[in-house]
Amino acid sequence: MYALILVRYRRPLPEVEAVTEAHRAYLGTLKAQGILLASGPLDPRFGGAWLVRVQDENPLADLDTLRDGDPFHKAGLANYELLPWHVMAGKDGFDKM
Repeated sequence: MYALILVRYRRPLPEVEAVTEAHRAYLGTLKAQGILLASGPLDPRFGGAWLVRVQDENPLADLDTLRDGDPFHKAGLANYELLPWHVMAGKDGFDKM
């Protein structure tokens, strides 16, 4: 199963930018593990989005773990919307990633 994580900053951008390097390093570890497929800031930059792989059984537990490991979350800088997603059209492309 796949999921979307929508991240919305709750603090001013300069505070977010102070933790962005650690946040990107965290995303890099998720990418190396094959969990993170894509991520990036929204435009305008009020948050970001992640496309991730999660388990079919209890995907919300995986999503909670991913959120809880993010330096933005640990610093209280962002709110997260955790959305398990049953991909139908285009799933083959994601499965190859």
